Amino acid sequence: MDEYILDHLDSESCVLNELYRYTNLKVLNPNMISGHEQGRLLSMLSCMIKPSKILEIGTYTGYSAICLAEGLSEGGHLHTIEIDDELADTVLSFFTKVGLNNKITLHIGDALEIIPQLDTDFDLVFIDAAKKEYLDYYHVVFNKVKRGGYILVDNILWYGKVADQQVQDEATIELRKFNDFVRDDKRIEKAIIRNRDGLLILRKK
Repeated sequence: MDEYILDHLDSESCVLNELYRYTNLKVLNPNMISGHEQGRLLSMLSCMIKPSKILEIGTYTGYSAICLAEGLSEGGHLHTIEIDDELADTVLSFFTKVGLNNKITLHIGDALEIIPQLDTDFDLVFIDAAKKEYLDYYHVVFNKVKRGGYILVDNILWYGKVADQQVQDEATIELRKFNDFVRDDKRIEKAIIRNRDGLLILRKK
């Protein structure tokens, strides 16, 4: 089924394919990259929303940032935050290769410290970083999301662990807390897509 889906999607660009191959060959934990299937979904959602300002929490090697930037409106800009400074050169080199270095700003450091310093509001936020801090990210970014804006949250099914009460590791427990909190948050509308490991789509009322 995975092969069938990939065969029926738009092709990824040469630069995205190169980035995917580079990440799998050269970078630790390559399973963290969004990849072709999720990349096309993120691009499509961004193109539907047509955001002028995007915030991404968790850059990794930059694949998802490039996909999200494909939907930016004219003059739009994307801010992406990565805590691992060793990835910065790789990320910036691929942003340049794809011609987006003027549309994307890479911030290196702790997202919980950087976000309050960003003097802008966002139409679209993508959260894909430390699972144990999802609820903290949500709280710190919520007031920076415009009314009618969207928050996308990756990995919210966590390999099915969130639904298995026998699993009690810290990341799973914190993801359950996050999922339960947003379920009960009346300020938002929500939907879940079972793409890969689960993508939560939130719309601020």
